[in-house]
Amino acid sequence: MSETPDTTEELKLDEFAAGDGALPEILGDEEKTATDLAPVFDVPVNISAVLGRASLSVAQLLQLGQGSVLELDRKVGEAIDIYVNNRLVARGEVVIVDERLGVTMTEIIKDGDAQA
Repeated sequence: MSETPDTTEELKLDEFAAGDGALPEILGDEEKTATDLAPVFDVPVNISAVLGRASLSVAQLLQLGQGSVLELDRKVGEAIDIYVNNRLVARGEVVIVDERLGVTMTEIIKDGDAQA
């Protein structure tokens, strides 16, 4: 039994010369900077920081008053969810900045990682 030599070649990205049509046109010819995004700087977005969730009946909701405690589905110290335009984009922690509540992002959520 004779062995057939391996004729497959390994292609490396750095072997392609720029502009030879081998790389996708998406990459473009020039490097992008933050100023290229200037047209979208004024587009409003809605940001929500969700501490937790609770499910109540209408009767239970009507019984709530000042000083009532509503138990959420999260534990103290557990990360909160940060949504941009109703899409989970990060997780973070609640912080106090100049006597106001704020959120610091501790984890950025990639598309495939989102679990609502």
